[in-house]
Amino acid sequence: MKKWSTKMVVEAGIMIALAYLLSRIKIYEAPQGGSVTAGSMIPILLFAMRWGVGPGIITGAIFGLLKLMLGGWFFTPTQAILEYPIAFGLLGLAGISSISKELDSFKDYFNIALSVLLAIGGRFICHLLAGVIFFSEYAGTQNPWIYSLIYQSSYLIPEFIISTIILSLIWKPLSKIEK
Repeated sequence: MKKWSTKMVVEAGIMIALAYLLSRIKIYEAPQGGSVTAGSMIPILLFAMRWGVGPGIITGAIFGLLKLMLGGWFFTPTQAILEYPIAFGLLGLAGISSISKELDSFKDYFNIALSVLLAIGGRFICHLLAGVIFFSEYAGTQNPWIYSLIYQSSYLIPEFIISTIILSLIWKPLSKIEK
């Protein structure tokens, strides 16, 4: 486990605040929760890519708790834990890949896309499970797994695309900032 420096804690706080502000700018909002935002996951993903998986998971989980406390949708404590601190904590998985500061090869861009896919994929799985377990009545006659897969994809695929493009554009200059 990495030792948290003052700089890391301050950066985590700034990224959580920025992520929350960006989450309030909604491009599309799904009827039963979930939305396409102005890149709200990018600050958490960026933090994880800079500081690693452990700090990224903790920062993402704190962001999830903040979203829950400031207006999250939940019906049971188990669903709340799965869809907020666990789902957003998994954004910290973006820190698993090593990306060069130079960003001069296809491999570096691929690693960014892979990091974002892994992180948002983890979040996707949490919401998919919550959809099947807690919200299957919304599926009607449709298979709850298919319904939840389509529903979660409707906002998380656009979020993945937005996050990948923006992180690919900003990684090189931001990665040069000293830790």
